[in-house]
Amino acid sequence: MNASQIASGVDPGIVDVNTQLGYQSGSAAGTGMVLTSSGEVLTNNHVVEGATSISVTDIGNGRTYAANVVGTDATDDIAVLKLVGASGLSTVDLGASSTLSVGQAVVAIGNAGGVGGSPSVSTGQITALGQSITASDEASGSSEQLSGLLQTSATLQPGDSGGPLVDSSGRVVGIDTAASSSFQFQGASDQNYAIPIDNALSIARQIEAGDASTSIHIGQAAFLGVQVEAASGLSGSTSTSGAAVAAVVSGSPAAGAGIAAGDVIDSLNGQTVDSPSTLTALMEPHHPGDTVQVGWIDSSGQKQTASVQLASGPPA
Repeated sequence: MNASQIASGVDPGIVDVNTQLGYQSGSAAGTGMVLTSSGEVLTNNHVVEGATSISVTDIGNGRTYAANVVGTDATDDIAVLKLVGASGLSTVDLGASSTLSVGQAVVAIGNAGGVGGSPSVSTGQITALGQSITASDEASGSSEQLSGLLQTSATLQPGDSGGPLVDSSGRVVGIDTAASSSFQFQGASDQNYAIPIDNALSIARQIEAGDASTSIHIGQAAFLGVQVEAASGLSGSTSTSGAAVAAVVSGSPAAGAGIAAGDVIDSLNGQTVDSPSTLTALMEPHHPGDTVQVGWIDSSGQKQTASVQLASGPPA
């Protein structure tokens, strides 16, 4: 099949997603797909995780827009964005992942390397269906079990995440989900996976409807302002469980409460925090303005608690 011809028909409906990362004082990039002409965009949650600002460049018209987060599902690695002031955008042609079979030809399109410009193109086949991997995210210190994935021989690179995996007719059958320096697949035989579009759209529709759940967060995330890791990995820590604070954002609620790098958060609203993933899960239902009780063990081994009003922040 003519991959470049297929891609030329898909390109107007995709976007480059560029983020500023508050934790690392850096930046990152990924890809997204335009679902509506008014600027609703489907992408991976990990593309926008840790972002303090998001800008999106539409390939179809070349314009760059600020983007707000409509909602996220960290468990299934899905996010929906809304471009500010967008109208008349080209959209992607959606297919069905339920009809896919092993050996079927596919094309992966994205912003490989995060360099922008003409979207990258990689050809391959569906090599397996219903795959499960564990993905760990450095920004939140958490890990998620992603299941039901498509495995493909089309090569994916950092920056491709959130881009379309399309069939020979140019219809989207999956969302490219690529590993990067901060988002790693553990124990996977390769790094080339995609989320079936049927699954992704089901989650996106829940987000668009404002239907929050234990995994789906609607609107802006609540921001505590810490980057965490497993307590067992913190040098000199007296704790073996909890969410060890690797860094604190200046001016954040955590900084105002006196939480510092080297401390270990062990409770939130009286519930035990035994890992970074648990802290992420307990933060999930909260929104900016909520007040929570945070418990932590400081670097001298003393137990501390404080009431903290959560701020607006990056996607959870």
